[in-house]
Amino acid sequence: MTRHASRPGPPAPAETWRDGSAQERRDGTVQGRRDGTVQGRRDGTVQGRRDGTALWRRAAGAALVAAVAGTAGWGFHRVFPDPGLLLAVVPAATAPAAVAALARSRPLWLALALDVVLWFAGTIPLYQGVEPGIVADVANSWHALLTTLLPAQPEPRLLVLVHTLVWAAATIGAETVARTRTRIVAAVPALLVFGAALLLGVDGEGSNLPVAAALFVLVAALALLRDDRPPLWLLAGIPAAAALAALALVVGPLLPIAARPYNPRDAADLPPPRQVDSVSPLDRVSAWLQIPDRELFTVEAGEPLNWRLAVLDRYDGVRWTSGASFRATGGQVPEGEWTGEVDVVRQRVTFDGLPGTWLPAAERPEQVSGVRGLAVDPDSGALIAERAPARGTSYEVTSRVPKPSKEDLLAATPANDPSLTAFPAGPQERLFQRLAQEATKGATTPITQAYRLQRYLRTSASYDVTAPPGHSLKGLEFFLQTTHRGTSEQFASAFALMARTLGLPSRVVVGFRPGQESGGVYHVRSGHVMAWAEIKFDGLGWRPFYPTPGRSGAKDDHDVVSSSIEESEKLESELGKGGSDRAEPSRPKPTGNGEEPASGPPAWVWASVAGGALLAAYAGVVVALPWWRRRRRRRAQGPELRVLGAWRQACDDLGLKGRDALTAEDVVVQQSGEIAANIAPLAEIFNYVRYAPDTATEDAATAAWQRSDAVRRAVRAATPLTTRLRDRLLLR
Repeated sequence: MTRHASRPGPPAPAETWRDGSAQERRDGTVQGRRDGTVQGRRDGTVQGRRDGTALWRRAAGAALVAAVAGTAGWGFHRVFPDPGLLLAVVPAATAPAAVAALARSRPLWLALALDVVLWFAGTIPLYQGVEPGIVADVANSWHALLTTLLPAQPEPRLLVLVHTLVWAAATIGAETVARTRTRIVAAVPALLVFGAALLLGVDGEGSNLPVAAALFVLVAALALLRDDRPPLWLLAGIPAAAALAALALVVGPLLPIAARPYNPRDAADLPPPRQVDSVSPLDRVSAWLQIPDRELFTVEAGEPLNWRLAVLDRYDGVRWTSGASFRATGGQVPEGEWTGEVDVVRQRVTFDGLPGTWLPAAERPEQVSGVRGLAVDPDSGALIAERAPARGTSYEVTSRVPKPSKEDLLAATPANDPSLTAFPAGPQERLFQRLAQEATKGATTPITQAYRLQRYLRTSASYDVTAPPGHSLKGLEFFLQTTHRGTSEQFASAFALMARTLGLPSRVVVGFRPGQESGGVYHVRSGHVMAWAEIKFDGLGWRPFYPTPGRSGAKDDHDVVSSSIEESEKLESELGKGGSDRAEPSRPKPTGNGEEPASGPPAWVWASVAGGALLAAYAGVVVALPWWRRRRRRRAQGPELRVLGAWRQACDDLGLKGRDALTAEDVVVQQSGEIAANIAPLAEIFNYVRYAPDTATEDAATAAWQRSDAVRRAVRAATPLTTRLRDRLLLR
């Protein structure tokens, strides 16, 4: 067998560096570079280019990643249009890049641990201290921002989300650049952060197109750098990327998605209505009027206006409350329905003893500044603070006061909102409706109905600060039928409820008169408090009405109210010139020949027929009315109404009709024998259902009517026939 001599293999190839230089061979000789130059031996006699080239590329890569993350974080400027955003973005973008560059040769877990420590340290200047609940803030900030009206206040509990997102993007990007050879993967986390900024800032002011253009240029520079291109490529490529970005700035607004972007706030669950104050401002009206010289706040404004405090649109038969859904805002207030002519009024309000968290302002606010924890009800424009402002606290408000024309008012139609025309169950509804119909008789348009109702209350009762407080149905019934005197609490409440019986959606507003002016500053005291009513019209929004008369009678000492009353009277006068709202009564027409119309039967015949018809009609009513009333009560809808009907029927049978001031206990103690044995259990059922109507059952209604029927039988057995006939004929 022939043995072949082994041939020496080819020389080992040199390992080439990214810059084109060559490394030494394993035998110590030197492999030439691609450009013909020679790299130094291991003893360092010739200096190579490897270390210097790698160093500047690593530094540039870390800087670009930090710039990309920081620019993406600046995309939140539509959410937080405040320099405070920089405090959350800059440390979050730069610190992870520095960590990645310094810990490049260390284990990854060590670098990530250091990033977490520095992330927590970066929140200290944001919160101005150590915040133990920072993790909960990060978890809750998403929903808080989705339910906040932009711009959002730059609060730490919200900014910490931006801080965390930018920190995470910078950490992932910097470690990717330092430990891999990928090109633009390091920019992907930052692009995701920018996408989140776009979604959360849909409603914000300004544009993110410049931010998107800057991101495009920075990502292009990162791709060129990571592709090991010479510096001249960067100098040529970055201007080209900038030109493309400029083109995108022009084309971007023309895209269909720019006109109607997706808004995640449309799908967000709104927080439950916030409990504003334990005491309603309407309940404070009478108390404030008893101490009229107490300083509450001052307003610097160019003209006198009513300062709205609280808007109350829910009524349960006892008190008015607010059904507002307050949403946090950085100062922007959504526009109302009115889009016509307005007066823009700027105010500076300074607290001086006003209790509660409601914030006074002229209708309708559009911009508020200087309030920490500000929230607004988008429907009413009412403002509240997170905490009751301290004495001396000031804030600025810009309001838009609508100025509709006469044509706008006459063409206005009431808004269709059943919640704003709801009337609590009770016998008072019929009274309120009857009075409202009498007051607005002949009015043909909703606005004239409201004006006549306003005039009716201003002229049928008097203003009296010593009148008993309260606005329950019973109290208002007493005000309308007996005392005819009250404060704006009763006048505004009565107007709103009477308007609801006419189908006019209404609510009550508590606020203040302009106050005493001194050098352009209006000093508002407790005696300036007042309540008025508002009615909602399609297109117009809420229009104020002032049913409270002045202290001196029909005139009012309040400029704003006086001008409003003058406007309503002028409008009614112009309507009268164009044609009366009332239909002209029909009159007999002459025959044309001068003769009297032929006479009919004698007058005594007509009188006899009329008298007989009246007697027959009265007999029918005497027989049918008690039966119909008892049947209606027994068949009322809902078990709670049938229980209440059973109690009213028993009281009628006992001869207590019209004595509504008696309590159930008063009725029970007056009875004895079989009547007492049945009225007492009925009273227990009635009291339970009266204060907890939602718990009424069919069994309770059945038991109540069984007791009521037993009371009826016992009363009939104990009452002589002649007495029962007299009561029936007199409809008792």
